[in-house]
Amino acid sequence: MFNPFRRSADPIVVPERKAASRPLIAAHVHHGAAFASQDYTALCREGFARNPIAHRCVRLIAESAASVRLQANDPDVARVLNRGLPGSSAVETFEAFYGYLQVGGNGFLETVLSGDAPIALAAHRPDTMQMGRSSQGRHLGWEQAVEGRRRQFPRDLATGRCTLYHMRLFNPADECHGLSPLAAAAQSVDLHNRGGIWAKALLENSARPSGALVHAPQSGERLTDAQFERLKTELENSFTGPHQAGRPMVLEGGLDWKSMSLSPADMDFIQLRREAAREIALAFGVPPMLLGLPGDNTYANYHEANQAFWRQTIIPLVAKTASGLQGWLSAFFGDDLRITPDLDRVPALAEERAVLWKRLSEATFITLEEARHIAGLDVEARA
Repeated sequence: MFNPFRRSADPIVVPERKAASRPLIAAHVHHGAAFASQDYTALCREGFARNPIAHRCVRLIAESAASVRLQANDPDVARVLNRGLPGSSAVETFEAFYGYLQVGGNGFLETVLSGDAPIALAAHRPDTMQMGRSSQGRHLGWEQAVEGRRRQFPRDLATGRCTLYHMRLFNPADECHGLSPLAAAAQSVDLHNRGGIWAKALLENSARPSGALVHAPQSGERLTDAQFERLKTELENSFTGPHQAGRPMVLEGGLDWKSMSLSPADMDFIQLRREAAREIALAFGVPPMLLGLPGDNTYANYHEANQAFWRQTIIPLVAKTASGLQGWLSAFFGDDLRITPDLDRVPALAEERAVLWKRLSEATFITLEEARHIAGLDVEARA
């Protein structure tokens, strides 16, 4: 809340009262932006927990991607992909996995073994995982540290098996850790958050722009320290806050109220906050229309924006996950393992799939096997 009577210890500059005829004027000094940290805990707190745009983007991507079922040509692998730990489902496991990717840039899946065979998957937080290195700087695998307990995930050099799968988003500055969209949008997230704090402070300060009391008596007297403190206390208790908006003020002793209207820079700040919200959505690959942001004319309608979201963001993410899981689980189930996303069950793509099916059924210049491959039906269950 802006207070024109704070002393010089606060970020409010009060001119020195050397001359008796000098008026008392309060001026506000703007702070520099404190951009969100790249630390995972800070990204979770400032980005996901306190920013509604980033929160909705992460949930929208994680829930949409987790709703796409992964199919395999091995029934044992299909059971692993569709089984979560006791008390949770596979959808919740993959939702957490995709959410960790968007927030931290890294996703970890552990396979639960029954003997030597995987039977279920579990997702782990990326901030609990650390890359082990040798004295020569070589990567030795991942280590998990949770509440003082440590677990190692070594790789069997003979079979190539490892119970931990790591997927990262591209990071040009690190070959082991990924860069999340939330980290790329950290400045925009911080701008948007501080814009909300600014609007809340404006509401608490009688829901209107601040002003200053000017003391310019004709007799040359100045306010004593007791008068200064009393005036400051009365103003804070009786004329600030949303419940005091519009209350008339009685001034005496040569005091004059000078209202400070919103400057063009302040008005631009409101528009800047809207642009920050759009930049956050851009970093995540979510069309602003899906988030209800005003001023988006890129897409003709909501249906077109939703299809673009699935085609450009969700399907590439799910396809990358399926390819990575295939390479990881092939060490347990054989090199002929195939894992693909089941796009026929995606409601957002039903119209496009129907058009594809019709074109393939009417095509007379391709074989049945070619049509199945084009339709993505080349994955068959083993006998």
